[in-house]
Amino acid sequence: MISYLLYVTISIILWVQLQPTLASVETTKGINGLDKLVLRQIHGSTVEVYLYGAHVTSWKNDQGKELLFLSSKAIFSPPKAIRGGVQILAPLKSHGFARNRVWTKENNSRPLQSKPINEVFVDLLLKSMDDDFKIWPNRFEYRLRITLGLKGELMMTSRIKNTNTDKKPFNFTFAYHNYFAVSNISEVRVEGLGKLDYLDNTKNRTKFKETQGTITIDSEIDRIYHNTPKKLAILDHKKKQTVSIEKDGLPDAVLWNPWKEKSKTIVDLGPDDYKNMVSMEASAIGKPVILNPGQEWKATQNLSAVAVAVTVGLEVQVL
Repeated sequence: MISYLLYVTISIILWVQLQPTLASVETTKGINGLDKLVLRQIHGSTVEVYLYGAHVTSWKNDQGKELLFLSSKAIFSPPKAIRGGVQILAPLKSHGFARNRVWTKENNSRPLQSKPINEVFVDLLLKSMDDDFKIWPNRFEYRLRITLGLKGELMMTSRIKNTNTDKKPFNFTFAYHNYFAVSNISEVRVEGLGKLDYLDNTKNRTKFKETQGTITIDSEIDRIYHNTPKKLAILDHKKKQTVSIEKDGLPDAVLWNPWKEKSKTIVDLGPDDYKNMVSMEASAIGKPVILNPGQEWKATQNLSAVAVAVTVGLEVQVL
């Protein structure tokens, strides 16, 4: 009898251990006591989001590998923005103030669409405050849904609504400022921007045409590409990994790496951090978005990572 009970007990323990972790959202404290949300998928992928800035600071695949870059000198102390991850740049040029505000977690928000099975998500809200009027005299509501898909994809959906009561329209610019972790910048190829016109911020926004079909980076780069494809990709040859960026409502893209000399001037970036990062913004900055009172604008990006052998254009050969 004792042997049978022991057998049953061990069987139950083993069965529980072999079950996948339930998808969940946990509220916890992060660095310096800042409020943080942790999204977990059943196969082990995770996303970490700070309410300060609605800032995604970590995105790991089901093997626990970090896909986003976070500066070795990142400062988790408001009002300084956190360097790395995914920053929200809105509503003004030169980064705006959304990344410097504490957002609210919505528990009973209206759905964006029917919820697919096995997705885990969190809804965040930022409303205009009186102090914001000093730099941008408009009333707005910004709702952000951050979703971790069943396959580990990171989806972000933004909705910005004009809530002005004086019938006044407003305009704004926007970007998801994505910092991606790479093995070494010399191993990186960027696909989807070949042959497009761009403005070079290192040369007073002089306009050029991209001559490379697939872009490599071997010096400081800070380029604004307009009217880009809806899908872009970053291939890391050493990692044998491709990160895809699929976007909607975001016609522009910014490709950035400060390189060695510029890195020395950025106080919250380590001197060698540039070697292990590449920044690709999905943005709407070439032509500001205009909203009348009551109107709402929506934009999404979907980040996914797959192991690859080669790529042909943007068609990925999966290992």
